[in-house]
Amino acid sequence: MNDPIGDMLTRIRNAGMRGKSTVMVPASKMRVRVLNVLADEGYIRGFEDATDSRGHPAIEVSLKYFEGAPAIREMKRVSKPGRRVYMGVKDIPSVRQGLGVSIVSTPQGVMSDANARAANVGGEVLCTVF
Repeated sequence: MNDPIGDMLTRIRNAGMRGKSTVMVPASKMRVRVLNVLADEGYIRGFEDATDSRGHPAIEVSLKYFEGAPAIREMKRVSKPGRRVYMGVKDIPSVRQGLGVSIVSTPQGVMSDANARAANVGGEVLCTVF
């Protein structure tokens, strides 16, 4: 797998479109950090450690819905393995005039765009969520 973050975002997006309550993704530290930001911002209910059918470590993500529609309307991968996107603190984009969130990997950890601005750090913009 070339892009583990992109794979996780696609699994969450597809499960939301199908109306699933949970989705399983392979486990990694970076995925857990991104899921922490999504949970803190209120886009997912939560997640917990699990194992898949072959015994490999996995993460079970509980999706969130509002009036029957997924809480996550749009997820886009910004920085890809073929083209990394780094931005300074002043250049971090606001998603939909601040209604969405950009997830940024900074030297101080993975955080939302608002937290990165508050901490005055830039970094790699992983994805945007609305």
